[in-house]
Order: sequence, then C-alpha cells, then structure tokens
Amino acid sequence: MPTTDRGELTPGTDAIPGPTQRSRAKESRRQALLSAAASLFAVNGFNRVSLEDLGAAAGVSGPAVYRHFPGKQAVLGALLLTVSQDLLDGGRHVVADAAEPSAALARLVQFHVDFALSNPDVIRVQDRDFSNLSAEDQAQVRALQRSYVEVWVDVLAGIHRTTDTAELRMRAHATFGLINSTPHSVRSHGRRMAIKSARPLLENMALAALLVADGPPAR
Repeated sequence: MPTTDRGELTPGTDAIPGPTQRSRAKESRRQALLSAAASLFAVNGFNRVSLEDLGAAAGVSGPAVYRHFPGKQAVLGALLLTVSQDLLDGGRHVVADAAEPSAALARLVQFHVDFALSNPDVIRVQDRDFSNLSAEDQAQVRALQRSYVEVWVDVLAGIHRTTDTAELRMRAHATFGLINSTPHSVRSHGRRMAIKSARPLLENMALAALLVADGPPAR
C-alpha cells in the first residue's frame, strides 16, 4: 500500500500493476504470428505452410513459435476464434449503442463491411481451412458465429415484426455472403481505390436486401 511523505499508509490507493514490458513483447510477437498466419494461410493454404514459414514471416525462429502455440493447428484455431469473438463483441457493442433497430442495422452493416474489407485473408482462411481446425475449435467457432448471427436476427426482428425467425436468419446469412465475397475481387484490383468504391456500394446493397419488404417478388 502506498505511503505519504511521512511514511503513513494511504488507504484505498493500491496500484494495479499493468502489463510488463516482457508481457507486452510476448503479446506483440503472438499477434505478429497470427497476422503472418492469416497472410500465409490465405495465399498458400494451411497444409502448405510450416511453423518455420510462420516464424520467418513474424521475425522469430521456427522453434520459438512453440512459446506461443503448441502447434500449427493451434495457430489456426487462435486466428479464427479471435476473429469470431471480435465480431461477436463488436456486433453487440454496435447494437447496445444504437437508439433504435433501424440505426442498429445500419451500424451493423457498416461494422461488417469494415471487417470484410480489412480482413480479406481471414475470410479466405475461414472459407478454405475451417475443416483443419480441431473438433473443439470448430465447435467454439460455430457457437460464436451463431451468436453473431442472432445479434443480427434480434435487430431484424425489430424491423420485420411479422417475419419468421428462420427467414430473418436467412437474410443475415445472405448478407454475410454478399459482403464477405467482395474482398476476393478487391484483391485483384487497385486495392485502395477498390475499397473506396466498394464500401458505399456494399453498404447500400446490404441494407436494400435486409430491408426489402416480405412477400412474393414483384412481376
């Protein structure tokens, strides 16, 4: 407990120790490994990337990777679990800060578009290498992603009050497909300009699909 100038104890002012320089450096290397994994897995595929490749891309030796992860499969698991948890936390935060369902939906769309355009490698890894996760990590990723879908479904239910939940869920999944597919095409164009033009287009298309009225298609 801290003291005054006279050596007296000062109650209620215990300092909470922050992260040490060593722990910050360790976390920085861990994040560098996950970033390298996203890039290498996206380009080459999980099975064609070695721990030595990951270490070299992150600036550490291959054996040093074991200080952070027990193996390559654990790296993949950490990558997809982290992203899935971040999506869920971010989606919940967006909804909590919105005053009404329509505002929440617009912000959810913006949030997911930003994620997709910022993380094309992770989306590609999820699509192609999900089956390489351990059974436990597959179950956890699916559970997190289902919870994220339900965040959208709850918001949509406040807009389409008479629509069946299964249809609302389908709308959310279809929107994810629309948004998540775009980064693959963005990669093949001038990236900065493509992202600049893709963002408003994606947001407008996604909102149009989510807000379209129920009923048979117009003829």
